[in-house]
Amino acid sequence: MQPEASSDAPLRPVKSILISQPKPEGKSPYLDLAERYGIKVDFRPFIQVEPIDGKTFRKSKVNIPDYSAIIFNSRNAIDHFFRLCGELRVTMSAETKYFCISEAIALYLQKHIQYRKRKVFFGKGRTKGLLDVLMKHKDKEKFLFPCSEPRKPEIPDFLKEKGFNFAEATIYRTVTADLSDLEDIFYDMIVFFSPSGIKSLYVNFPDFKQLETRLAGFGLATKQSIEEHGLRIDVEAPQPGLPSMTMAIEAYIKQANKRKSSKKGA
Repeated sequence: MQPEASSDAPLRPVKSILISQPKPEGKSPYLDLAERYGIKVDFRPFIQVEPIDGKTFRKSKVNIPDYSAIIFNSRNAIDHFFRLCGELRVTMSAETKYFCISEAIALYLQKHIQYRKRKVFFGKGRTKGLLDVLMKHKDKEKFLFPCSEPRKPEIPDFLKEKGFNFAEATIYRTVTADLSDLEDIFYDMIVFFSPSGIKSLYVNFPDFKQLETRLAGFGLATKQSIEEHGLRIDVEAPQPGLPSMTMAIEAYIKQANKRKSSKKGA
């Protein structure tokens, strides 16, 4: 992945974007963005998900039916949790409560349960919103947090600090994907969604230099990882007025295009 020569101007037009996630099925706001501004948008996951099988999970001594509430912070967590339930022949009680980081994640539960007949709670799209919801049920439930390895620390750290009755359960692992075919390809912008994506970048390209490459990052942990590697974050989300990554990218593109147009008219 070879960057172009550096420029003094920090704001530069974007003609190509690499999204470090799998290509979505059907419609996508990123594809809408590509069509609206005539830019190239490619999708390539920087990490791969490896499931934890039932035999390995049993060694953790976590007995899923012992828990009255399940915390989900991603679609992957939902899919792998119910996959494990199937392998272990665990039937979830109709009284189980589900706590999700956002409404979109909560609605994804419909893939596995009868949503309207279950007790589902969700935050407003950020970890803090979920934590506020959890606090209202702190002394009423025994919580299980199905997560990946590695996992973000915000939720388990909060549960420990506040004295929740809870356990973590590693149900899948995220590992670095092979990106060697991107070595000689340049993108104006690369979009990251987790520290694992940044780790994958350096595992694949240890000599990576940012130069003119714009980096976009979603979430505080991703931003911190970008900066810890001595890189510059050009687009970040969520932020006031720009809750989604696509909205933040579009705001940058609008400014960059305006600057380019002003130069041509000078």
